[in-house]
Amino acid sequence: MTTLIDKTVMITGGTGSFGKAVLHRLLAEDEIARIVVYSRDEKKQHDMRLAFNHPKIQFEIGDVRDERRIMRAMHGVDMVFHAAAMKQVPSCEFFPMEAVQTNIIGTNNVIDAALQHGVERLVVLSTDKAAYPVNAMGCSKMMMEKLMIARAQAQKPLDPTVMCGVRYGNVLYSRGSVVPLFVEQIRRGSPLTVTHPGMTRFLMPLREAIDLVLHALKHGGNGDLFIRKAPASTIGDLAQACLKLFGADNPVGIIGIRAGEKMHETLATAEELARAEDQGDYWRIPCDTGQKFDKYYVEGSPELDSIRPFDSENATRLSITAVEELLRSLPEISAVLG
Repeated sequence: MTTLIDKTVMITGGTGSFGKAVLHRLLAEDEIARIVVYSRDEKKQHDMRLAFNHPKIQFEIGDVRDERRIMRAMHGVDMVFHAAAMKQVPSCEFFPMEAVQTNIIGTNNVIDAALQHGVERLVVLSTDKAAYPVNAMGCSKMMMEKLMIARAQAQKPLDPTVMCGVRYGNVLYSRGSVVPLFVEQIRRGSPLTVTHPGMTRFLMPLREAIDLVLHALKHGGNGDLFIRKAPASTIGDLAQACLKLFGADNPVGIIGIRAGEKMHETLATAEELARAEDQGDYWRIPCDTGQKFDKYYVEGSPELDSIRPFDSENATRLSITAVEELLRSLPEISAVLG
């Protein structure tokens, strides 16, 4: 099992929600040598530098789109968490080539740099929207996964770098989560805007997303994709849980499903589950190492008729009370509640 003793870890997109949270977790590992926070946002880096004020943290300004910059910044790095991405569905819908530049080409640049420097392990972070994608963000993340898997398959037996990935759904209170919007609407006394009350989404606190990424880092093989068996909730129940949590009676307004949205998200497709390894809280989706074209053309998948995808409609459904308790456990909610 891989350890972090005396290792240098880089977090691309390290000033985002995941980066901040995993930084706290990594700093609790006394044996870690250095953490490189790589991002293009100088203001967020400045704020993090003041907030953490820790000698093991090194800040690097740069964009994953810049191949030469990421190549220089990765010198001396042992492990990489690749979290830099365009994540907002509307932004990617309106500017799809920007999503391509960051989520696909940027990922290829990170992989090139990792291979060039002999990085031990690279974990790429993906989203449920990459499974059966219907929007530009999901398509770009699906291609990111395919790119990682293809590059892993092309590895030679003695190549030092192991590449794997994780896929998870909505992280509560992260950038893009609806929960901060609901909290702000409750505090303003305005209606809670719900797309469709029956729409379902996976719910995961950030701590569980970090557990998933660290599990992949320590146990992943080349081309593996790890998925956590997360519970789900309807958007209507999530809104009601927020209202109960704050003792509020704001009205709920239905605005309708927007372009690029699905009623239910998928974390693991039926095709993936047909070859998945059940690891309890996680599924491991392996890939075949080596570009075996003959095998690709002559060997098919197992029978799929009896296998259902793991989506937010058939996942464990949380009650309003259970969602409320989950929200109450979030440090961001505790700070708001006082």
